[in-house]
Amino acid sequence: MTAVEARPASLPQQADGLVFPPGFVWGAATAAYQVEGAHDEDGRTPSIWDTFSRTPGKVAGGDTGDVADDHYHRYRDDVALMRRLGLASYRFSVAWPRITPQVTPDALGPVNAAGVAFYDRLVDELLEAGIAPAATLYHWDLPQALEDGGGWTDRRTAERFAEYAAVVARHLGDRLRTVITLNEPWCSAYLGYASGVHAPGRTEPAAALAAVHHLNLAHGLATAAVREQAPALPVAVTLNLAWVRPEDPADPADVDAARRVDGLQNRVFLDPVLHGRYPADVLADTAAVTDWSFVRDGDLALVHQPLDALGLNYYSPTVVRAWDGTGVRAEADGHGSSASSPWVGSSDLEFPEPAGHVTDMGWPVDAEGMRRLLLRLHEEAPGVPLYVTENGAAYPDVVAPDGGVHDTDRIRYVDAHLRAVHRALADGADVRGYYLWSLLDNFEWGYGYSKRFGIVHVDYDTQERTLKDSALWYADVIRRHGLGGA
Repeated sequence: MTAVEARPASLPQQADGLVFPPGFVWGAATAAYQVEGAHDEDGRTPSIWDTFSRTPGKVAGGDTGDVADDHYHRYRDDVALMRRLGLASYRFSVAWPRITPQVTPDALGPVNAAGVAFYDRLVDELLEAGIAPAATLYHWDLPQALEDGGGWTDRRTAERFAEYAAVVARHLGDRLRTVITLNEPWCSAYLGYASGVHAPGRTEPAAALAAVHHLNLAHGLATAAVREQAPALPVAVTLNLAWVRPEDPADPADVDAARRVDGLQNRVFLDPVLHGRYPADVLADTAAVTDWSFVRDGDLALVHQPLDALGLNYYSPTVVRAWDGTGVRAEADGHGSSASSPWVGSSDLEFPEPAGHVTDMGWPVDAEGMRRLLLRLHEEAPGVPLYVTENGAAYPDVVAPDGGVHDTDRIRYVDAHLRAVHRALADGADVRGYYLWSLLDNFEWGYGYSKRFGIVHVDYDTQERTLKDSALWYADVIRRHGLGGA
């Protein structure tokens, strides 16, 4: 993300396609644990994902992020690829265990100069290439020492996070173009502490709701800390919001199921950040799980900090229905398929098997959800610039005999979603940029290396990078600042 011109009153169009507004930012994204590797170099200590991936049965194939894409050593080559594609911005995450590796619940610990130096080098390399650095402070790799003290269920983690945010802002804030506090706190809270399919792998519904609040609090405290250190640095948060639809809009039970999912996934984060309150219906729905006594007087004012931008991660729509209690309850793939549900306080929900085209993740494809969510955010946060901070698709890519990777399905997916962004712009949403997920094939959390989201193919044995057809197509989109005819 970077400062751009205000959106014009009308969008230009060419006879053969669509043109995006002047200054619209074209980017790509990755995350530290998924690409960096170098898990024990230069003072880095274990994160919850190091521990989780070493726990038998937690990650497909027994994979870990120990090496991943070796981006820690190959970042210069990767930045050269970004430059070749014409990216205007690169969204990466900072690994907290590299910055303050000796953190404890009660003290941040000393700053690790070697860890900071890596991000110094990366940021300078990006700027030299004319690529705006957008840094995410937390993309799920919590220091294990903090989890040992309670993790996101403990208020002290939010306090230490704000101190860590201040360190990053102090050392990098003069060169970063944007800082994002959190990536997808829904996943951190519910998949990490309720369903247990993400690190730290806990299945404690009350703990998940405590994590929701402390993540929200961490965002607010970190926002204030960054602004104190680097007043000119724009601060954002990235949320994975759901376009929720009842399977049967005429069935009151299905409509109520959609309301509850919207509350747990969307409004429990949007309402405190944008409006300084928790939704009353979510508090009522979860009253049997917790009394929310972890919310202290004054907390919501701390969470409710003005935003310089708001990031949306979107991959697929969410269709939900009420479960009648008979048969096997259908879980949304990627939303936890374990015996424990991420939908705290709502065990009577189910997610019907999607119809039509699905990605390699089993996720249905419907770009209309992108447009709907961008318009919703435009209405709920008027005046706040919006960015699509992640969007993309996994497909079973292979290197063809001709040496290419012909990922036509991914091109169709991204093209459809960019058209949805353009429609949202035409409908008035102030969307300033788009970050494709992901630049590189990488460690896909619980799926290990079995799923490929990248527009650059990575051979994990040799670390050879190969531009997929989607990368060449995206470079052409960037060059023409728009899309060809439908």
